[in-house]
Amino acid sequence: MIDLPDRISSVDQLEDLLSSPTEGVIETASRVSGDMIFLGAGGKIGPSLAVMAKRASDSAGLSRRIFGVSRFTNQHYKAYLQDNGIETIEGDLLDRDFLERLPDVPNVFFLAALKFGASANPPLTWAMNVKLPGLVADKYGCSRIVTYSSGNVYPFVPAQSAGCSEQDDPDPVGEYAQTVLGRERMFEYRSEHHGTKTTIVRLNYAVEMRYGVLVDIALKVKQGLPVNLQNGVVNVIWQGDNNAVTLRALGLCESPATKLNVTGIDRTSVRDTAEKFGHIFGVEPSFTDCESDLALLADASQATSMFGPPRVSVDQMIDWIGSWLLQDLPVFDKPTSFEVSDGRY
Repeated sequence: MIDLPDRISSVDQLEDLLSSPTEGVIETASRVSGDMIFLGAGGKIGPSLAVMAKRASDSAGLSRRIFGVSRFTNQHYKAYLQDNGIETIEGDLLDRDFLERLPDVPNVFFLAALKFGASANPPLTWAMNVKLPGLVADKYGCSRIVTYSSGNVYPFVPAQSAGCSEQDDPDPVGEYAQTVLGRERMFEYRSEHHGTKTTIVRLNYAVEMRYGVLVDIALKVKQGLPVNLQNGVVNVIWQGDNNAVTLRALGLCESPATKLNVTGIDRTSVRDTAEKFGHIFGVEPSFTDCESDLALLADASQATSMFGPPRVSVDQMIDWIGSWLLQDLPVFDKPTSFEVSDGRY
């Protein structure tokens, strides 16, 4: 069991915590044979996810090659992966020649996507979120594939409900969410018609100290800016817990594809969260708009029944983030736009 600290005081400590494998992850790493490749490893989640896989494999006594593929616009992530035993490959996944030259491995994690700025560049959004998954599904048709999707494929539901389950029909709001469903359909087609064993992970919303819904709220409170209450209830999950479930999802790959909601087990009130950060920062939060009767929520009871509840509670995340910001430690300039309800990101 991983010991949770009272606070997180450095990027190194944070990265260590995000990439620490659970016993369940180590067990999955020992049971699933072969090398691994992480496509889109240079984003917010990819580095700690790939390193957790490496640490789990080492703990299981396995010698496996793990590749991280990205354009690596942030070279820090490339160095971080290399320092932790990941073999990095730099290039553009939309370049078909580059994609075809990638190593053929039995275990594939597809992380590449475009969300932020999607409304400003719809053609690129469709290329990244629909065309590329089709190319990857063909390239790795004989592999196990775990691909990220999003809770955005679901419709908005009553804010007091448990949220959408994997059995509910998708009904995406807006063009970005439509492309997310398109990503799923590309992998589903390959899985159903060619037998590719696949798990589709519908994630919303991952959180760590540098980004996520809770960080968005905290920064507004700390800076004296109003917090938008339109989407007044959200699901969040600690990124380390998300990493653990994502890696264990490799053991769920089937044909037709398995679908899995990955998020926290609680409905988190945006207003209550802002007030908790206000107490930490010693300020009175202000608000704009009012809570809608609808919210974008997902029911993670299926994942919880298989893997157990998240180790890190929402209150623990709030305490950690409050302490992090009081220490003026770094954050990413990547707001989640969780308050958007018309699908335009």
